[in-house]
Amino acid sequence: MSIDVPVDTRAESPATITTATESDRVQWDAFAGSHPSATGYHAWAWRDVFTQTFGHECVYLMARAGSAGRVTGILPLVFIKSRIFGRSLTSLPFVNYGGVVSDSDVTARALLDAAREAAAARKVGHIELRHTDRQFADLPVKQHKVSMRLPLQPGMWDVIDRKVRNQIRKAEKSELTVERGGAELVAEFYTVFARNMRDLGTPVYSRTLFENVLRTFPDLAKILVVRLKGQPVAAGLTFRSGAMIEVPWASSIRDYNNLCPNHLLYWHVIESAVADGCAVLDFGRSTPNEGTYKFKEQWGAMPIPMHWEYVLLAGARLPDQSPKNPKFRLMIDTWKRSPLWLANLLGPRIVGSIP
Repeated sequence: MSIDVPVDTRAESPATITTATESDRVQWDAFAGSHPSATGYHAWAWRDVFTQTFGHECVYLMARAGSAGRVTGILPLVFIKSRIFGRSLTSLPFVNYGGVVSDSDVTARALLDAAREAAAARKVGHIELRHTDRQFADLPVKQHKVSMRLPLQPGMWDVIDRKVRNQIRKAEKSELTVERGGAELVAEFYTVFARNMRDLGTPVYSRTLFENVLRTFPDLAKILVVRLKGQPVAAGLTFRSGAMIEVPWASSIRDYNNLCPNHLLYWHVIESAVADGCAVLDFGRSTPNEGTYKFKEQWGAMPIPMHWEYVLLAGARLPDQSPKNPKFRLMIDTWKRSPLWLANLLGPRIVGSIP
């Protein structure tokens, strides 16, 4: 696919939007790695994770300007076909961030137009762009989620709330221990994660997703496991993006909540992040004023609004894949009662079509 659009009037010739291929990987990463609006999820390697884990087609759009072919914008998209949720292009699914990264509004609009063309060719109902800041004022937008972020500095023990410190001390007195590592901890992480997802009534990702993330990003992705007498009771996966460390996936087994394993987990995330020179902890996205939001708020994390912008095609409506959607209630209640082995078997087959 190739579309000539006038992106930069100072360029020697009109810019071209193309679908990037493996041969564009180096230039793609050079642009994503140097642009202040890009996140770690804009790295080309996430394309490998999506295709290897889920088998989805990735449509990575790149804008070039001038005769030298200077990269001026990128838009990574993942095509998902689902009998339940329909067809969609998402930037990016399964993670918190994505969307258009460009040097100008004109370039951003050109990438959006190319995304529309890609969507029409695949008979897609909607395009979802997971932006932090609003980029296209004329598009429908959902602001149902926020990112909870905490500035980091040396001496965080004196910064966090006294009640949080007491919970951490309680966890330590309960003989909970923490280990931080890499791929060798995936099995224990997944034991906790899969159990928690079943208890929430949510289909679980396959263990392969986390193995692929750890293998693809050995220096940026880490796992922390909280144990009680050798048994994992809480775990989290962190992903570093520049000076920010994020916890996109974390879980605990509710039977041990009275021992405060989550507090110990996040305290060790903070300690290791400060030691590694990170400036911000992103606790991950939350729904305002719900349980996980309040847990993160007590650490001093502040909400950053997220703007998920949509292109609706062929009369489509804004998607609603929230657990609060009444049509999913029976499915959720049934899932909570299912045997763990069955949830782990069926979950990965379902969740791959839920962006």
